[in-house]
Amino acid sequence: MKYLDLQNGSDIRGVAISGKAEANITPASTADIAFGFVTWLSGVSGKKPDALHIAVGRDSRITGPALQQIMCEALSVLGARVSDAGLASTPAMFMSCIFPQTDCDGAIMISASHLPSDRNGFKFFEKQKGGLDKADITEILRTAARGFPEPCDKSFRGECRKSPLMDLYSAHLRSLISSGLKQSEEDKPLAGLKIAVDAGNGAGGFYATEVLAPLGADISASQFLEPDGTFPNHSPNPEDEAAMSSLCERVKESGADLGIIFDTDVDRMAVAGSDGRSIARNGIVALAALLASNRGIIVTDSITSTQLHEFLVGRGYEHLRYKRGYRNVINKAVELNEEGRFCPLAIETSGHAALKENYFLDDGAYLATKIVVKTAQLKREGRAIESLIEDLKEPAEAAEFRLPVLASDFASYADAVLEDLRLMIEKFEGEPASAIRMSLELPNYEGVRVNCEAEDFAGWFLIRKSLHDPLMPINIESDCEGGVARIATALAGMLSKFEGLDLSLLRD
Repeated sequence: MKYLDLQNGSDIRGVAISGKAEANITPASTADIAFGFVTWLSGVSGKKPDALHIAVGRDSRITGPALQQIMCEALSVLGARVSDAGLASTPAMFMSCIFPQTDCDGAIMISASHLPSDRNGFKFFEKQKGGLDKADITEILRTAARGFPEPCDKSFRGECRKSPLMDLYSAHLRSLISSGLKQSEEDKPLAGLKIAVDAGNGAGGFYATEVLAPLGADISASQFLEPDGTFPNHSPNPEDEAAMSSLCERVKESGADLGIIFDTDVDRMAVAGSDGRSIARNGIVALAALLASNRGIIVTDSITSTQLHEFLVGRGYEHLRYKRGYRNVINKAVELNEEGRFCPLAIETSGHAALKENYFLDDGAYLATKIVVKTAQLKREGRAIESLIEDLKEPAEAAEFRLPVLASDFASYADAVLEDLRLMIEKFEGEPASAIRMSLELPNYEGVRVNCEAEDFAGWFLIRKSLHDPLMPINIESDCEGGVARIATALAGMLSKFEGLDLSLLRD
């Protein structure tokens, strides 16, 4: 088995149920990965395996319980003390390293985020650095490939106990809401507030029942709170159009003050305002920035809109577009703060939001908590949460295309496409009379981002290469109706000489 094929950036993901593809997240590979993590964690912490304390949690996927049992067993056989958190959220697993009641050295979350129900995977945390980086995952998988060792001394086995981690985490969030509203929990600070939570049958149902309801909120409009790893209602993904529409309709029909939607493992979220309109992608970035601080640098992924940039700059922020990938934007934010440049927020349009005040942990429930507090405060003033971003403009059209790369060495071929396109745009910039009227967006940290300035297709596009698949994703936004199609057609013409690039999607 090729263990490195399981790497997905700073996570591990694979097939847990054989079907269209053969399973590679198996009992054997899970035990091997446990060995890889213990070896890595022992190295970075300076502790021997029998001195390590590791928490293990899972989302609602149907393969989760079995994989969790295997992971806990393997860690225990390796000598670690194991806390079994049961059904949990990804952010809560990191907090197991922070809460003094748990004080773990590391944690493992069994999840494949929003991927289909036959997939599963692992996310890892360490007390000092938080989430792991790509290089750490590579090291873990290379060690896993050596195979799980059988300890010679059976007395080396560590203990495994059930952990009340989610109770601690829920209490933590309730405390944040109460303190934010300057009331005790007994005062029911959310009384009179109606909030619809959509957990998508993932692990996020606790937020309604264990955080909001005990503080007096009306959660009667909530939906899909029950964990169900077949995801029978909609994809547990705030970026999914059907999922977001479902929440918006629920808010409108119920008269809720706020709607909150989580992904499967609760590290991403989006909201619906009291008007039943989605606050996602650019909207959730803008709202998170306003709640994070009133100044500083906001680091986002590369595909945020021109309108969002103008909104942030107009509110006094600096805006830095960086590489896609939540670890990329988080690491850039950490780097900026280490340089003495205040950065309160790293956020992707997918809903990954990590705040400096919260360990730069991408925690959907934490951002939801800040939004709930602000919603309650605004309601006392007769205002709604959407009023904070009512001047945020949106592009007239937006689309994403994923062009197949047919060449055998797709990475090198994609690099050649990007370099040729960059030179082509530079040539256009040197010819002011050109009808194309395109210019490079600078600085730019991923692919080639181009501003389109002609009146009938004003907007921009970003073309980049996929890190893992033979694809070149293209994001296009336009400020005028029909502009996306016109930009796509123009781009297809510019790329037509590349026979190893399937341009049919741009031409349709």
